[in-house]
Amino acid sequence: MSDTMMRVAAFAVVLTLFVSMNAYAADTEETPASADLTDLDTARQLVDGQQYEEALPLLFHLDEESRNNPDVLNLIGFSLRKTGKMADALGYYQRALALDPEHLGANEYLGELYLEIKQPAKAKERLAVLQKACGDCEEFEDLQAQIDRYAAQ
Repeated sequence: MSDTMMRVAAFAVVLTLFVSMNAYAADTEETPASADLTDLDTARQLVDGQQYEEALPLLFHLDEESRNNPDVLNLIGFSLRKTGKMADALGYYQRALALDPEHLGANEYLGELYLEIKQPAKAKERLAVLQKACGDCEEFEDLQAQIDRYAAQ
């Protein structure tokens, strides 16, 4: 194998690793309670692929299998929100936050839902929770950017 081909192959491996590390955009954190849920990775792949309708039955099954798992509840809320079911999504985010008030993903996505239903003050409350929970983490920065875009409209 030539030197150029070896470099190309090495670049492909590094690129594959980078893409796989960023594969779970829809759920930015996983709690220890989710470690044993084998179907959670499949559900996340569907959500990441914007296949929300396909992900929901699997997520509802995971909710039955692992009651009160904030990661599962967050993904259900996210998928419901993306399919336009705002009231249902709100309930799932609230359930997730009742179990884990500092859940980064649920706080970020609930804030985004509040912006979508034109309640920016409530979105800012979620932002304050994120700032306290994680400082300038990705979830905080993402929600801040959404709030800034909303305010600029």
